[in-house]
Amino acid sequence: MRYFDTATGELIADRMRQICAGIATAQECEIEIRIWNVFDVLLNDPERAADMLSCAAEIGGAVEKTTLQMGSEDFADMLRIVPGAYCTLGHPGVAQLHNPGFIFDDAILPVGASLYARLVEVRGAA
Repeated sequence: MRYFDTATGELIADRMRQICAGIATAQECEIEIRIWNVFDVLLNDPERAADMLSCAAEIGGAVEKTTLQMGSEDFADMLRIVPGAYCTLGHPGVAQLHNPGFIFDDAILPVGASLYARLVEVRGAA
């Protein structure tokens, strides 16, 4: 299941259990449903995200705030413990990360390194 907030995930799980219970009753059988959360919803800390966007703009990067995406990212688990912000760096290809057609563009490395360095400067002063 993929969802944008935990309450929706809990609602989906409850409804799936209800549907399975109804089918089991109607079919006079037993249904065992196992639902486990592999990755939490990735939620950026608003302050850290604002810093990230500001720093990206400062170093001359084209900043684009994207819409919510249904990706799956284990960094979400870290953000539940430590406030932070997740971002992606653009690339010229059409295939996204974790896709066999993805082509890594080494030219983006200085941009990413500059962004992290600037974030350290900004957050270190905070």
